Amino acid sequence: MICNLPIYQEVTIMPYTFNPQNKHQAPSFDEVFQPATNAMIGMPPLETRGNRPLQMNFEDQLRALVFFHLEEHTSAQHLLQVLREDEFAREVIAPKAGIKKSSFSEAINCRGLEQCAYVFDKLQKQAASILPTQHPELGDLVGIDGSLLAAVLSMQWADYKKGVKKAKVHVGFDLNHSIPRKMFLTHGNGAERSFVSQILSPGQTGVMDRGYQCHKCFDRWQEEHKFFVCRIKANTKKTCIKAHEVKPDSIIFYDALVLLGTPGVTQTEKPLRLVGYRVEGTTYWVATNRYDLSAEQIAFIFKLRWDIEEFFAWWKRHLKVYHLIARSEYGLMVQILAGLITYLLLAIYCHRHYHEKVSIKRVRELRIKIQNEARKLASNAEALKNVKEQQAWYAYANT
Repeated sequence: MICNLPIYQEVTIMPYTFNPQNKHQAPSFDEVFQPATNAMIGMPPLETRGNRPLQMNFEDQLRALVFFHLEEHTSAQHLLQVLREDEFAREVIAPKAGIKKSSFSEAINCRGLEQCAYVFDKLQKQAASILPTQHPELGDLVGIDGSLLAAVLSMQWADYKKGVKKAKVHVGFDLNHSIPRKMFLTHGNGAERSFVSQILSPGQTGVMDRGYQCHKCFDRWQEEHKFFVCRIKANTKKTCIKAHEVKPDSIIFYDALVLLGTPGVTQTEKPLRLVGYRVEGTTYWVATNRYDLSAEQIAFIFKLRWDIEEFFAWWKRHLKVYHLIARSEYGLMVQILAGLITYLLLAIYCHRHYHEKVSIKRVRELRIKIQNEARKLASNAEALKNVKEQQAWYAYANT
């Protein structure tokens, strides 16, 4: 089963409003979270599915999930314990009345997906408008790849192989701004090529590794007016239509208009460009329908594909995105979207403060700021408690 982002329908909704007085002030966390608050304007309302009132509104839900990823909590129980026992988390992150395990689980696994998708979409557009475009001369580049998530046996929908459950995240990554753009979730054996058409828009260039090689797809993407730069297997049959001259001192050794595959069997119907080059002893064959760029630029575009690999590695390692706090497809989609939203918030924060990309150094600095504010909040709370106790004592002594 495929869990896609929901399609938004035009409905009459009440505008979303944010009241900063609902929470104690936490300058650093509030600053990081503020772009998400802005993105919630016009958001579809979160509604209860029964007669019980909501124990956690969407703002509370998203704040808790961003806090979960930012502070590297290792499980839902870990997060809930912090929300219950930590002064800062209880006052700044948790709902006013607190949140119980059953209510939290219900909220994550049953509600908030449409709202998360809405906020993610608005936030990635906001980030793209703020962050500098790194390679404007190369066009709108989207790295496309999948990443496996370790699941548990109770997640029956996450088929992978006997005795092993895994899910797969399919991501479109904006290579010019180094941020995620689109995401889909399937079981671990979910096909990857089918998502290219859903991730790419006409005029964009998808940058992909050999797992996405498909000659019928190459034809279809060209019909859809979508560009691609895709590495292919070295033993792929090539029928040269027109060879282009290559420079003798270049890494490029081949540049031609070709048909790929066996004639009458797997051969492409539409010709495309094939670029061959060598880097540090490794030979690369890259198929593309970008004729406006030099062969060296095509090679450079494929090199940029590595950025999505680095994103997956950093995201997993430093935001603990794959520590499961949900077991259902729905809940895991909510969790993954919240992890992507956290990354976007950090990208905006790091650019505004340091004009840098997201780095663990800056994230650690942010965590320390939040922890210092947490100590200050706890200290103020203790001081206020002492004042109230003294006032009560004097009131008693005067009677």
